Amino acid sequence: MASRDDIIIEITPQVLLKAYACGIFPMAESADDPALYWIEPQQRGLLLLDRVHVPKRLARTIRQGIFDIRIDSDFDGVIDGCAASRAGRRTTWINRKIRALYRDLFDAGYCHTVEAWAGGRLVGGLYGVALNGAYFGESMFSTVRDASKVALVYLCARLIHGQFSLLDTQFVTEHLKQFGTVEIDRAEFHTLLEKALAHEANFRALPADASPQRVLDIIEQRAFLAPLPAKQPR
Repeated sequence: MASRDDIIIEITPQVLLKAYACGIFPMAESADDPALYWIEPQQRGLLLLDRVHVPKRLARTIRQGIFDIRIDSDFDGVIDGCAASRAGRRTTWINRKIRALYRDLFDAGYCHTVEAWAGGRLVGGLYGVALNGAYFGESMFSTVRDASKVALVYLCARLIHGQFSLLDTQFVTEHLKQFGTVEIDRAEFHTLLEKALAHEANFRALPADASPQRVLDIIEQRAFLAPLPAKQPR
């Protein structure tokens, strides 16, 4: 939900954190547009951490250790990658103000990156905001096949291990559906968000050098221990 009436003249990092706690986030229409808009979708994307699905082919890629996964080592490189034009998308919503705001949140320890490196070069990754038990995914990119997908799997394992309960993807895309992302209505999202914000979590609980197999095991064990969905009455 957004309109020209929702233009925000000035947003500070503190205001931004309060906005996330209320279930809203900012975007710009383009990289050249200096204005920001509050967005609150009627339908929200959510990747359920106890229902993460890792495709078999991707699991094989992860076990092969093709990518060196790093945490919070190159914020500028990740946001540059997310903002870059690519096939099917010439413009980006990441403007100067977005860059500055999330850089401030990164410096303050609220914004985190998960990065995929290969041959000493950043080839994919993602960034988002951690607030208590909630992680708000912002954007991801990839210049090499599977790089962003592997980064997302590593993010899920890190959130599970760190006791997060909510991974907000904002919207649902075909890319995210394959991992189990679902769409819920705004009221349900706010209920889950309130619960997530009520407890502490630790983004750095999982060691940065966690092995690929450990990452996959964390996700599999969480799914195994999760309660089964309630059976619907006939």
